[in-house]
Amino acid sequence: MMVPSSTLICISLDIMAKLLLVCGLVVLGFALTCYAATTYTVGGNSGWDISTDLPTWASDKKFVVGDVLWFQYSSSNSVNQVTKENFEGCNTTNVVKSYTGGNTTVTLTRPGEWYFVSGNKLYCLGGMKLQVPVQGNQLSYAPASAPQSSTGSDQGPNSLPNGPSSKNNTPTSAGLSIHGGYDNVLVLAVLCTLAAMLWM
Repeated sequence: MMVPSSTLICISLDIMAKLLLVCGLVVLGFALTCYAATTYTVGGNSGWDISTDLPTWASDKKFVVGDVLWFQYSSSNSVNQVTKENFEGCNTTNVVKSYTGGNTTVTLTRPGEWYFVSGNKLYCLGGMKLQVPVQGNQLSYAPASAPQSSTGSDQGPNSLPNGPSSKNNTPTSAGLSIHGGYDNVLVLAVLCTLAAMLWM
């Protein structure tokens, strides 16, 4: 027995509508769980400098795993990533990582507190230090695109700026990152269940 072509067209349109609905729900689910990683110029217009009020600069920001801190500073200065104890005591000799050269990016790869101090102990004691609370619970992350990180001697002095940042304090987005945790997994599960129910 032959099925009329108008019936086949109706069946094809029904299947196409369901596929379109499922694709739309999947896109919606990812849109609800994705965010653009942010690159922050540390200290805003002043950069990483003794005159910058770094705690005030950081106070209104929400840092999450995948964001990038962009330190711009004079080539005679440096940035040290340190432990909490070394942060509080401005210990510049026992550091987690040291950056020099005037242009440094640090990707925030884990949740928790991150601590940075000037390599000059007197500057650190004068307030040139930064505590960054990083929120986590990410499924995964893709760091924002940013300039290459300076790790000391890996870049020549001619490739880096000699002064603090002249950039504005507006964060820039440059990459996508899965953000959330169990709440967003729940959203995706509900959307997939809804799609499966509508498929039948």
